[in-house]
Amino acid sequence: MAPEARIKAFLKTSATALCAGVVALSSFSLGAEAARRHYRSHHHHLPALPAAPPRALPYPQLPLPFEIPGAQYLPLAWADLKGWSDDDHLAAYKTFRASCRSINAQNGAAEPKAEIKGESKALGASLREPCRAAKSLELTDDARAKTFFEENFAPLRISRLGEPDGFVTGYYEPVLEGSRTQTDVYNVPVYRRPSNLFVRGYKQDSVSLPNKGPVYRKIGRRKLVPYYDRAEIEDGKIAGRGLEIAWLKDPTDLLFAQIQGSARIKFEDGGMVRLNYDAYNGYPYTAVGRILIERGIIPKEEMSMQKIREWMAQTPDGAKELRRQNRSYIFFREVNLSDKDEAVGAQGIPLTAGRSIAVDKSLHVYGTPFFIEGELPIDSERSKTPFHRLMIAQDTGSAIIGPARADLYFGAGADAGRVSGRLRHPMHFVMLVPKGLDPTARAARLPVPDPRPSEKIAKLFPQTDPAKDTAKDQAKPAAAAAAAAVAQGKGETVAVANPVPLPVPRPVIEPVQEPRRPIKNRPHRQQ
Repeated sequence: MAPEARIKAFLKTSATALCAGVVALSSFSLGAEAARRHYRSHHHHLPALPAAPPRALPYPQLPLPFEIPGAQYLPLAWADLKGWSDDDHLAAYKTFRASCRSINAQNGAAEPKAEIKGESKALGASLREPCRAAKSLELTDDARAKTFFEENFAPLRISRLGEPDGFVTGYYEPVLEGSRTQTDVYNVPVYRRPSNLFVRGYKQDSVSLPNKGPVYRKIGRRKLVPYYDRAEIEDGKIAGRGLEIAWLKDPTDLLFAQIQGSARIKFEDGGMVRLNYDAYNGYPYTAVGRILIERGIIPKEEMSMQKIREWMAQTPDGAKELRRQNRSYIFFREVNLSDKDEAVGAQGIPLTAGRSIAVDKSLHVYGTPFFIEGELPIDSERSKTPFHRLMIAQDTGSAIIGPARADLYFGAGADAGRVSGRLRHPMHFVMLVPKGLDPTARAARLPVPDPRPSEKIAKLFPQTDPAKDTAKDQAKPAAAAAAAAVAQGKGETVAVANPVPLPVPRPVIEPVQEPRRPIKNRPHRQQ
């Protein structure tokens, strides 16, 4: 073949291959574009963007200087405490030192997990410092006792969040008549703790099980079921098992001994047994006095322990039904105390009449001083005796719940029962915080927030409440219509502007899937 013919053939072949490549490339591009349109029509969401890094807080994460759940507090000066200088500080100091013996004996041991349930209390172990100082101080002078509290503590007014005051009630140790054996007169049993009563986290031979939380009855080796309630126990579910410590005359006496948590039982032969709380059956306490108020039987302003006793004595059948509304049941243990000793509190030391209080042990530490101020009916039911006294937390109770809630202990006997039975009053609570936890000094280390914006900036960017603005907008047409009606009544013509309608919201337009155009293969022209 001549050279010119070969060159023509080569060019013809190259042109044909180039056309075929262009056609194939255009077909691939159209197919890719069609695939992208198909994906967009079936998947409207935007591609996921990388997560923005967390915004740094303007202030460091520092622990609060002092915190009690559900409480509000205010640091005070000693001069702000009404009646502080008039109190018997020496009596309070002796009661505080009694608590310090238990605190010093702990030697830094942590509280059991079953007691605190993982929640640390505000004061923690801070009472050890003032207790170490009190250990070597045998004070006999009231002025020096007052100085001790002022040098080692800072006053802090405390109350439940949103409430101005705390609340106090009273309790005492009943002195009851009983028998060592069952008779026709003494036929109400006082039970010790049964051996099949089980609380998780405690050994069955532990002393003084907690008064809150679930309690079980152990069946066999593994099965646990809720323990019997008051009605079942009164009907004899645990009778005949040798659990009877003594026998009483009246089930009402037993009910109030269980409410108080301790009792003295005198026998006809002159002997006496001292009883203290040991365990309960796991059901929450229900106040029988509140039930009588709700039923309209006793007015709230007349409610007292004596009124409850009188009603129960007059209506035995109603008293039985009322007792069983409180499903909680208390088991006792015998304690080796003399006639002169007071009842033993939850801290494990004898209480002091007029100085010991029961508090919420989930919030407060035993040994904490509280200055309680207000007016109480001490002298009579209608009296308003000024009460300003430094009290020491040494006990607890299932009905004592809250940061400013206390049960004042008044001692043993009928007189103490009459006084404590009529106390249900709001009072001012001032907690004495050890200087090591002074919230004022610790708060000084917290960073100060940014200054407030200037008045000019505040006017440019007013802060409004959307809910209030909506209510105002709805009220404007009604107010205008009312004004027009008044004007028409006077014969005046008033033009009332209709409210400006809001713009119609933008319609939601669904994306329309474009039809796929068929791709035609063009035949190559042959030369």
